[in-house]
Amino acid sequence: MTSPFKPESVLLSSTAAQPYCEPRWYAAYTRANHERTVAEQLTQREVENFLPQYESLRRWKDRRVRLQLPLFPGYVFVRLPLIERLRVQQIPGVVQLVGFGGTPTEVPENELQQVREALTRGLHAEPHPFLRTGRRVRVRSGPLAGLEGILVRRKNRVRFIVSIELILKSVAVEVDEADLQAV
Repeated sequence: MTSPFKPESVLLSSTAAQPYCEPRWYAAYTRANHERTVAEQLTQREVENFLPQYESLRRWKDRRVRLQLPLFPGYVFVRLPLIERLRVQQIPGVVQLVGFGGTPTEVPENELQQVREALTRGLHAEPHPFLRTGRRVRVRSGPLAGLEGILVRRKNRVRFIVSIELILKSVAVEVDEADLQAV
């Protein structure tokens, strides 16, 4: 008598379930101006998250104010197994996890790592319109050594653009042109 149980089918199903069980980075789309409260809620629920911010100097009528603003307005990055996505989607202020066809799409870890590197090195970063094309360069020395991005010149300054493809957003960091090499 042959057994209907086939070990190969179990192996295939566990391989297919791999993305659902391993923690990966996803972009959570939030309601307008709810990024910080969503990040706080994620921290309280012990969900690893990343909310990149930059400092902006704003002039109001009677004074100047330094504000911490989200580098990617409307987005908080979360790292969790996809099977646990309800922990994020139930938070007030979260609209959805960014993806296609109703399935959240993973954000490549190297893209987030580039943004994290720029911020932890104390470099001045600010939002920039998303770029698909341009002169591709690699930083060969300095705090961002090894990172790849797009070179942009603005007002006699050189800016290094790092992009997150999934959400079509970019970050600009001012660098010394001598630290760059063409890719």
